[in-house]
Amino acid sequence: MIPLPELGAFVAASVLLGLAPGPDNLFVLTQSALFGARAGLLVVLGLCTGLLVHTALVGLGVAALLLASPLAFALLRLAGALYLLYLAWQAFAAAAAPGLAGERSSLLSGGQLYRRGIIMNLTNPKVSLFFLAFLPQFVVPEYGRVGLQVGLLGALFIAATLLVFGAVALMAGRLGEWLSGSVRTQRWLHRLAGGVFVLLALRLALPTGTV
Repeated sequence: MIPLPELGAFVAASVLLGLAPGPDNLFVLTQSALFGARAGLLVVLGLCTGLLVHTALVGLGVAALLLASPLAFALLRLAGALYLLYLAWQAFAAAAAPGLAGERSSLLSGGQLYRRGIIMNLTNPKVSLFFLAFLPQFVVPEYGRVGLQVGLLGALFIAATLLVFGAVALMAGRLGEWLSGSVRTQRWLHRLAGGVFVLLALRLALPTGTV
């Protein structure tokens, strides 16, 4: 099995990567600020569910096959960008609606928020690229079965993501509660979220960039 010092280095790297600005943590931040900490935590659970799928795909080698096809990669990237534009449209529409203050937690169900996290993660092919580039660096055949090592590393990465993104959700949710008393502020929060979604969609649609 992988030695503890190497596992510690992997966890530290995972935490630092979770803290680096990217589509997923910006998504958690905007959803938490708009709908509350509980909503943000549900989105985080959805994102981590998506990471489970990515870990399994890397372990099975399916992700490598998918990313070897330029057409499949481009279609997945386009699907992710379109989904983010749909979320941007929803945010801009909400910004124009009256009576936003005090209604943050009732706008979306828990299932909708959880699914948002899953879709956001699975339609970002750069996550697959990241997993293919990052996890294998810590896999050594001499330490045992490669599939088990990938599974362990994936579980540790998900735990680190849950910790970091959960903290982001709690802090952004608290900030959103403080700002939610003003209808005007809520409208600007929705407009800001819509703008972030548009920028993330453009970033995802580009063939270059990082997760």
